[in-house]
Amino acid sequence: MSDMKLTKLTKKDVRSVFVRTWLGLQLGWNYEKMQGLGYAYAVMPALKRLYKNDKDKMKQALGLEMGFFNTTPQMAHLIVGADIALQDQLGMNDDSEKAIAGLKTGLMGPFAGVGDTVFVAIYNAIIFSITAYLCMSGQWIGLLIPPIGCCAITWVRWKLFGMGIAQGQRLATTFADSMSLFTEGASILGLTVVGGMIPSVIAYNVDLTYKVGKVTMSVQAMLDKIMPGLIPLAIAMVSYWLLGRKHMNSTRLIFVLIAVGMVLGNLQPIFGWLGGLFG
Repeated sequence: MSDMKLTKLTKKDVRSVFVRTWLGLQLGWNYEKMQGLGYAYAVMPALKRLYKNDKDKMKQALGLEMGFFNTTPQMAHLIVGADIALQDQLGMNDDSEKAIAGLKTGLMGPFAGVGDTVFVAIYNAIIFSITAYLCMSGQWIGLLIPPIGCCAITWVRWKLFGMGIAQGQRLATTFADSMSLFTEGASILGLTVVGGMIPSVIAYNVDLTYKVGKVTMSVQAMLDKIMPGLIPLAIAMVSYWLLGRKHMNSTRLIFVLIAVGMVLGNLQPIFGWLGGLFG
């Protein structure tokens, strides 16, 4: 990274962020923030360097970095690199916070799709198939294949990390005079990605059916004709509304959704029993 000149962060800070992202991104994984806690742990050396004398900015930065985040760990290095580069160049303010939040939200979804395919499905299939074949043939050299693959992936991670820093610097310098435009674009991208994730992450089908004469009508089929993914969208919108209510947080919302799901999941057997009783 000799060609990347960060103004405030040192080479030690950069190496420390890389190692923490490499080994600690999955630490504290949970259903509320997923990799959010590990992400904050990874960038902490950079935050300490940049905001050690400003408690308000440190608090603002931590609130940003502990937000929801989830992507393929190997691809996360590019996002982390761009993140710390933007903060090194722009500091922490409302505009840079929105820009970084939009960047993280907008990239984590597409990067997860690419990363899961390349680094999980393809990598595991090739590396461990070769390893298993060589070991079953009695060739001890097969034991060296996984460590070699691990070293290769680590090198790729380092290159992605450097690429992220370079692109983050370029964004900071290119959009320095029009950061609001970049922030708006990043926010739109992030909202688009989150909106696209809703029907894939939330899976709920209304299994209720009813008969009109000899015709059997499916409630889910009718809803799909109105708008596919209508129920997942409604669940997401109600969830966001509930999160804005007093005394409601993400953990409590999870339990509320579990309880509602259990109730709705048992409606069809109840209606079937009532139909058989009074039909």
